[in-house]
Amino acid sequence: MAMLTFDAYTTPTMGFRQNTARRTGLHRLFAAAVVSGQFREMLLQKPEEALAKGYLGQAFALTDHESSVIKSIRAENLTDFAQKVNRALKSV
Repeated sequence: MAMLTFDAYTTPTMGFRQNTARRTGLHRLFAAAVVSGQFREMLLQKPEEALAKGYLGQAFALTDHESSVIKSIRAENLTDFAQKVNRALKSV
């Protein structure tokens, strides 16, 4: 079984330049939620605990605003959660 590591998300690919310092934390958070049902459920039910524990021993590098948005979102599934996070971060 292949294991997804966070290293796969730190390098821009296909000529698309990303501001990796700014969005890597969110990318890692959602990657963890996609690959781990246990982490996903914690994120949906107890986002404060999910952020505090991190994933595979690694914390998420989020801004204070991103953290507060993540902690304030209530959703029943990851799709809804992601849409609400996206709307909240775009509205600033």
